[in-house]
Amino acid sequence: MKPKIILAGGSGFLGNVLASHFAASGMEVVILTRNPKQRADAIREVRWDGTTVAGWLKELEGARALVNLAGISVNRRYHARNRKLMLDSRLNSTRVLGEAIARCTHPPPVWLNSSTATIYKHTFGPAWDEAGAIGGCAEAKDIFSVHIATEWERVFNEAGTPHTRKVALRSAMVLGHGKNSVLPNLLRLGRLGLGGRLAGGRQFVSWIHEEDFCRAVEWTIEHESLCGVVNLAAPHPVTNAEFMAAIRKACGTPFGLPAPLGLLEVGAFFLRTETELVIKSRRVVPGKLLASGFAFRHPHVPAAIQHLNSVR
Repeated sequence: MKPKIILAGGSGFLGNVLASHFAASGMEVVILTRNPKQRADAIREVRWDGTTVAGWLKELEGARALVNLAGISVNRRYHARNRKLMLDSRLNSTRVLGEAIARCTHPPPVWLNSSTATIYKHTFGPAWDEAGAIGGCAEAKDIFSVHIATEWERVFNEAGTPHTRKVALRSAMVLGHGKNSVLPNLLRLGRLGLGGRLAGGRQFVSWIHEEDFCRAVEWTIEHESLCGVVNLAAPHPVTNAEFMAAIRKACGTPFGLPAPLGLLEVGAFFLRTETELVIKSRRVVPGKLLASGFAFRHPHVPAAIQHLNSVR
């Protein structure tokens, strides 16, 4: 019988790339989603409301691993309603998955729960590995985002699953071409001559190629020594100026208009998003992955973006 991977909230960009990766490896893949659909491939979708244990608990029995990706996008304005949606969608789904695992006769041996590299402090200094400092600051406008991340991990850590290894995946920005991924928009800006540095360009960008993201998730499942917090990020974060230069190079565009912070604030308002996603300096490295022997196929951002641009 094929090993089974459960992807909770797996109908988005990351869920789709992980589902394709595991299905190609010969695994049975089950996506838990609010709106399941019939598929022509070997991937099954099962209805799940993200808040209750009903109708899908049997899928967890005997599964090789559970990967929780649930949570509405943070790419939106942080008004009161959206803040509640962002927080509740993460906390409720994590809490109910913990309850479901506790009810299993044969629970999955490992549970990987999404978190975010945004949890680390805004920094222009040395990079943060998994022991890095946590916290928000007014300059980076990230206080609410860090609150989400710390509450998310608190609920995850409090789940009573004594027979299931737990890993919080502090993921950096994943580069790929799927729906709702950021790279296509950045490449579009680059081709239009708008791919200059943003808000001065000295803030750091942590990132990971979608192929390495999938491989790192699989590696974490297979290596029992990996538990607690694991950073999913390429080993070489770069400044925003360097990142945007790589975007322009991939587009064959020698020049890109820079965007100062004031202009970004106006653009964020009309695009219904927040400047924090751009101005925070995220300098994160994958300490545990590297120590465990994981080898990145795309460790440097210029080559990673060139590769993705060539296969789109």
